[in-house]
Amino acid sequence: MVTLAETAQEGIELAERVGPDLVVLDLMLPDLPGEDVAREIRGRSDLPILILTAKASESDRLNGLALGADDYLVKPFSPRELVARVRAILRRTNGVDAPLVSELRLGGGNLVINSLTREVIVRGSVVDLTRNEYRLLEVLARYPGRVYSRLELINRVQGYDYEGYERTIDAHVKNLRKKIEVDARHPEFVETVFGSGYRMARPARAS
Repeated sequence: MVTLAETAQEGIELAERVGPDLVVLDLMLPDLPGEDVAREIRGRSDLPILILTAKASESDRLNGLALGADDYLVKPFSPRELVARVRAILRRTNGVDAPLVSELRLGGGNLVINSLTREVIVRGSVVDLTRNEYRLLEVLARYPGRVYSRLELINRVQGYDYEGYERTIDAHVKNLRKKIEVDARHPEFVETVFGSGYRMARPARAS
């Protein structure tokens, strides 16, 4: 069932009351910027969000994804493309991945990932990650030191049928670092490999 909201406030209230499987959000709304709606929804839940907008620059795309959106579709677009994007998001978010082990520990136990409960604990405190942030973290944590290209990470996090922007992964990494690193500019866990992609830092070897 599709439920329509004509204003930002109505959309926020519907998302809270109805609990939809996915939110398709136009950034051009009569009462509030769509970006504010995305922040409000993401602050309350992990609902998948597909942003619709005429803003097509790289910075606009990254800003939209930094809000926690799962995908970003630029106008004009065909109804078939919109439906395909929605179906792809729902396939990703409704899928169940069988964990390889129940718990991963990194950084001397400073970072703990429970694959059964999808709980992430950083330095003794539970950290609230979005679905894509969690998937990104788990992929990197499985093989510390292995370098993943942006395309590999997009495929593993967003799904192989994802047709969006490859730099999406940079926004997810930026958001993830803010939540798990002491200093996001000098990350302890998620490292940038310039010209190649990203990796989880290897455990320090005992001397």
